[in-house]
Amino acid sequence: MSSSGFRRTCTAAIATALALTGLAACGSGDDSGADGKTRITVNCMPPKSAKIDRKSFEDDIAAFEKANPTIDVVGRDAFPCQDPKTFDAKLAGGQMEDVFYTYFTDAKHVVDINQAADITSYVKDMKGYSDIQQSLRDVYSVDGKVYGVPRTNYSMGLLYNRKLFTEAGLDPNKPPATWEEVRAAAKKIAALGKGYVGYADYSAQNQGGWHFTAEMYSQGGDVVTPDGKKGAVDTPEGKAVLQTLKDMRWTDNSMGTKQLLILNDVQQMMGSGKLGMYISAPDNIPILVKEKGGKYEDLALAPMPGGKGTLAGGDGYMFNKKDTPAQIKAGLKWLEFQTNTPGSGLNNWKRASENKAPVGLPEPRLWTGATDTKDQELKKQYANVPVENYQPFLDGSQALTLKLEPPQAQQIYSVLDGAVSAVLTKKDANVDSLLKDAQSKIDGILARG
Repeated sequence: MSSSGFRRTCTAAIATALALTGLAACGSGDDSGADGKTRITVNCMPPKSAKIDRKSFEDDIAAFEKANPTIDVVGRDAFPCQDPKTFDAKLAGGQMEDVFYTYFTDAKHVVDINQAADITSYVKDMKGYSDIQQSLRDVYSVDGKVYGVPRTNYSMGLLYNRKLFTEAGLDPNKPPATWEEVRAAAKKIAALGKGYVGYADYSAQNQGGWHFTAEMYSQGGDVVTPDGKKGAVDTPEGKAVLQTLKDMRWTDNSMGTKQLLILNDVQQMMGSGKLGMYISAPDNIPILVKEKGGKYEDLALAPMPGGKGTLAGGDGYMFNKKDTPAQIKAGLKWLEFQTNTPGSGLNNWKRASENKAPVGLPEPRLWTGATDTKDQELKKQYANVPVENYQPFLDGSQALTLKLEPPQAQQIYSVLDGAVSAVLTKKDANVDSLLKDAQSKIDGILARG
């Protein structure tokens, strides 16, 4: 999942029919056209309906090809950039593009089914690759070999309303750093009356389980054992998560009476100014402003409370196992330009600002070192959102342990939905019993693979 929906997508479109037919040339290993150029197909191209994004992508191809006259880049529409319903079929059928998009959580799967090219010997020559955060590079590394390049990343934090913090006598420049502080702040906001809710959480459509996982990570726990074979929710950390939610709901009355909320419900509450806090990633902020009535100046972001970890995710590109060495080299050059250089391609913050896209959000933040410094300078130069509102997140999130979603994530989230919804809808819900039952069910899911 991503903070803005179940799966992070890029702004592009793919029809199922095109996903399964008509793309036989993709990944064929035929790397030369009639003009002798190295030809690569790349997916995740914005659809024609997204006129500004489409033009930017086409402009990037033109600029890249002018600078690299021996390479021919062919974009393929894709929305979502990786469709779970067709992804494996395209791989198995040999119809995947030469350079193709994946979620972080699917990278190892692609390698395990032998559908990715080993790019280890090529990626060392990619400019800026060594500055990508090691934890993100590790996503695309299996048994010491490299199979892909990260494109964007996100991590969860605490999204809060600065205006409500001020009204409740809280310091908006010192957001809660622990769950105890979250609870105390939520009580003060709810005490304002007038329908204000201090803290909200998801508890339906697998989203409750998703947030439970993030909150477990923040406590230093996990939902599965390190080997991925057993559940790990019936623990002190799991109890702390559910007990805190139960206490906020029934003892403090700071979570409101309406429950079984999902993403859109909570975003609507925050956008309307009625909600104090919820767990989110930075990409929720422009949605709250553009679609839900929120104001950039009121919205701020802090690190995940608890200080021990946070749920992270993102996406990147992998290479078709049929790619020739020339196609791999060409693909890496394209990604160097399009995804891995500050001021270029997806990171062209000047162009983004001119197109009125939000510039200055704290993520994506792919790099460390000089590359990160350059990217942050450009973001600040062309920022059109209040970057100071996100400084706590920037300052604190780097120290947190980043963890990806668990194996069999959606099935596990479905189980955990039941535990979260129970404590938020039943005053007499037994936390210990809920965790014991959830762990047993997760054990069964993992045993079935």
